[in-house]
Amino acid sequence: MKYSPGVVEIARKLRALASALGDIVYGATIYEMVRDLQKERGRIERLFVLVVFGDFLGIPILPPYYALQLLPYVVPSIETWKTSLLRERDLIDLVDFDT
Repeated sequence: MKYSPGVVEIARKLRALASALGDIVYGATIYEMVRDLQKERGRIERLFVLVVFGDFLGIPILPPYYALQLLPYVVPSIETWKTSLLRERDLIDLVDFDT
């Protein structure tokens, strides 16, 4: 079944409108919660990697045997972990600007 170009154009605009409305509802309801959960996940992940691979920075917490078993899972994120852990932080970074 072939649709006329006008019907196809209206359907495309309705899909774009529905997508925009969905984004507005998402932003108004749960966007902040998702963002906070992503921040918390990042903090916990950095702490886990610090505990397991702290000897890279001179903080031996776990024996190297266990760290070597987990090494293949962490190799892709080691560089970003090092830079995020060694990044200089200011007091403003600790404040969450939620009102």
